[in-house]
Amino acid sequence: MMNVIMREIGKKLDELSREFYESVIPPIDMYEEGGELVVVADLAGFNKDKISVRLSAQNELIINAEREIQYIGTKYATQRPLKIHKVIRLPVKVKRDSQVTAKYENGVLTIRIPVEGSVSIRIE
Repeated sequence: MMNVIMREIGKKLDELSREFYESVIPPIDMYEEGGELVVVADLAGFNKDKISVRLSAQNELIINAEREIQYIGTKYATQRPLKIHKVIRLPVKVKRDSQVTAKYENGVLTIRIPVEGSVSIRIE
């Protein structure tokens, strides 16, 4: 009886832990470089086809990712998130109608957004 209770408590703590991680993950870096705002997010373990990125009218970058994990055998703990919904308020105005690029490589998503008011000047 006590083992059943402890197992249920463990499952509940596991769920709460995963929900917490889903709210703080993915860790991101954000910096400005060459007239672009660069956002780098760690999304290891997610398939590129299950990741979506959107730039909102409120100057927010929205990252969603989803994965399914199939277990063979007994599952004891799951702390890696199954879903990610990250809304990032951008610190500078960006060009919404411009060329925004996203690249997913080795579990790292890199998004480059042109900053409003900046102009790249080609040097010859």
